[in-house]
Amino acid sequence: MENRKSHRPVKNQYYERGWELVTTISENDDVVTLINVFTVEPSDQQRLVDLLVTATEEVMRHRPGFISANIHASFDGKRVVNYAQWESREDFEAIFEDDDVESHMTEIQAIADADYHLYEVNQIESS
Repeated sequence: MENRKSHRPVKNQYYERGWELVTTISENDDVVTLINVFTVEPSDQQRLVDLLVTATEEVMRHRPGFISANIHASFDGKRVVNYAQWESREDFEAIFEDDDVESHMTEIQAIADADYHLYEVNQIESS
């Protein structure tokens, strides 16, 4: 594992832009969770984060059913994860019919491979 001190931190653009996105994880919420794991060259990790933030800010957050998005960057620079919540599977699936979404995704797919799946929360434990 890479030494954390040598890792260049990814800028938190949601915070810098004043977004107040709230993700709530609850067994009782009737939401659909998207977990999208992108594989990327370390030299492109920050660019991918920037593209995902821009796509979320300009397009996704304005689509029906969008609740929140959280972008995570791995310390080794090889992965970026988008943990997003939608009100329904239908709302999420509708984005694939949207030309604005497609234009953003084309640029993202040029630098990263995506592996996404939809989930529901089954169990939560906390201390």
